[in-house]
Amino acid sequence: MKLSFIVISSITTYCPGITLLGFRMKNPKLKLEEAFFSKFKSVQYFKRNQLIFGPTNTPAGVYFIKTGLVRMYLVSKDGSETTFNILKPGTYFSIIWAFNDVPNIYFYEALTDITLLKAPREEIVKFVEKNPAVLLDITKRTLSGLDGITRLMNALLTGNTYQRIASVLLVLARRFGTFRGKKVVINIPLTHRVISTLAGLTRESTSKELEALQANKIISIKNHTISILNLKMLEESSPISFVEQYKEEKII
Repeated sequence: MKLSFIVISSITTYCPGITLLGFRMKNPKLKLEEAFFSKFKSVQYFKRNQLIFGPTNTPAGVYFIKTGLVRMYLVSKDGSETTFNILKPGTYFSIIWAFNDVPNIYFYEALTDITLLKAPREEIVKFVEKNPAVLLDITKRTLSGLDGITRLMNALLTGNTYQRIASVLLVLARRFGTFRGKKVVINIPLTHRVISTLAGLTRESTSKELEALQANKIISIKNHTISILNLKMLEESSPISFVEQYKEEKII
């Protein structure tokens, strides 16, 4: 079985604000990190679907996402893609390469139009070393992210194709969703191809299960935007839970 998983921040209340392989900074630290990256005056812009860099390139530095979304994925020998994370503004990435001096194995692609700030590798290492609170924050979120990976891997390993798509939609809603009345709108552009790489399924299987969810009036799709119409039914279709308590505002 092909396994794919996403490292989603806030998969459950045990993982607030987590990404494992890309680190999402939250206020008030966010201003500190953005100020640090801004001082190097290295701003880069990428259009939607444009590749930022991949395994054949040594990262030119550590990147901070100022605006937009970045998809982090691997490509297997047969050409199939596995999406590991969708990184949000306030995240900085290529941090594993920077800290551990190991080759980068991931592709980073602009999921939307994005603005990136870049800092030299040695400077980000010094910055973290001089700011213990930042290092502690990264450590906490890494450990919580490991917990999140275990939960989602269990859902993708034990569920059928319908359940796997339901699980992916739940964690995307948990991270990117907003309540609008009784429905939850996932506020990122999602093609069937991207969803298939998140669930570890073929595009055909993904399309079939999305159509089934629409037929059951659990979700609706318009212009690549997915709305969850019946959150309870979607949660019942997945081995994982959405959240312990809902807030009728921003979910994340």
